[in-house]
Amino acid sequence: MSGGIEQRIADLGLTLPEVVPPLAAYVPAVRSGQHVFTAGQLPLVDGELVAKGKVGGEVSAEEAQECARQCALNALAAVKSVVGSLDDVVRIVKVTVFVSSTPDFTGQPVVANGASELLGDVFGEVGVHARSAVGVPVLPIDAPVEVELVVEVG
Repeated sequence: MSGGIEQRIADLGLTLPEVVPPLAAYVPAVRSGQHVFTAGQLPLVDGELVAKGKVGGEVSAEEAQECARQCALNALAAVKSVVGSLDDVVRIVKVTVFVSSTPDFTGQPVVANGASELLGDVFGEVGVHARSAVGVPVLPIDAPVEVELVVEVG
């Protein structure tokens, strides 16, 4: 473990996972200049989804928030894989959260708070970001949530 940010993650009782291997033809993250763009990260732990199905159906909003939190941790692991240390993060610029939800579910922003609050807890003011929370009919492997980040690094 290196630096203050990873220690803060540990202090929060969380573990920064290994980078989730891609499920198709892409890489987990790409650096372009001072920005890192992550691929969409699913709520995978040890290769298994934390939950499966649609939010508002098989998955509750609370479970989906936890999924968004895990997605954000997976995204941070992807960022670290290309920059070496999360201490190099200058700003979390943008978070996009996709929520596979039933047609009547309108709480996508509440689900997205799982990712946003984690980033705020980990990075403080540096973690305050712009965000989109989008309801979609289906996500890969029946995941309820997918999160991608744009991060500025030094």
